Amino acid sequence: MQPLLTVNNLSKYYGDLCACDRISFNLYPGQVLGIIGESGSGKSTLLDSIAGRIPFEMGEMSYCDRDNNVIDLRTLSEPRRRRLMKTEWGFVRQNPRDGLRMNVTAGANIGERLLDVGQRHYGNIRTEALQWLSEVEIPAARLDNFPRTFSGGMQQRLQLARILVTRPRIVLMDEPTGGLDVSVQARLLDLMRSLVRTLNLSVILVTHDIGVVRLLAHRLMVMQNGQVVEAGLTDQVLDDPHHPYTQQLVNATLVP
Repeated sequence: MQPLLTVNNLSKYYGDLCACDRISFNLYPGQVLGIIGESGSGKSTLLDSIAGRIPFEMGEMSYCDRDNNVIDLRTLSEPRRRRLMKTEWGFVRQNPRDGLRMNVTAGANIGERLLDVGQRHYGNIRTEALQWLSEVEIPAARLDNFPRTFSGGMQQRLQLARILVTRPRIVLMDEPTGGLDVSVQARLLDLMRSLVRTLNLSVILVTHDIGVVRLLAHRLMVMQNGQVVEAGLTDQVLDDPHHPYTQQLVNATLVP
């Protein structure tokens, strides 16, 4: 099976500080790759580099698009990168207010993405927006409400609907359950797991929460000081960690 995304020796520096040191991996269709590590480990820098939000100094990155064309992401023009992020990719931000337009309605937030991919029929856009509100468990009656009137968990579900309406192939998630209370987290995680499975999404999930990656991720990379110190199948890494740093992370979650 051909990978959707190939990253080889990606390195990112901030002055003399190496935030990402020769990171390599493949992401396959329908696979969820979890990346864990403490603050400052380089995981969010890696995600931003993959998304093209920040440039990286060394390495190669390629993507196999819907037409089976292999795209060199490092040399991709900015207009084409923005187009890719609106169609075949999506980015779920930790704070949903950063991923939504707060001054337009819930339906308009979803509909804007459909306009980006060429849909112009207002009735069809509204119908699809209603369908996606249902998919993310938001009442249809909230279609014309503004996101600022929603709870944090509902805002995060609306952000998912806004991104998934264009059926992206890769979704990048940056701490998607951060800042939510435990009961809301659990509901959101169940929804995300269901959507990943039914839509056959490929996901790169950055988090500091081992419980989140255990529930969602097929494979796992553990980062420390800009380096991948351990990688493999999620259950294998978490149940039998070899690197002292991974052992420390796992043990910290077991302490009552």
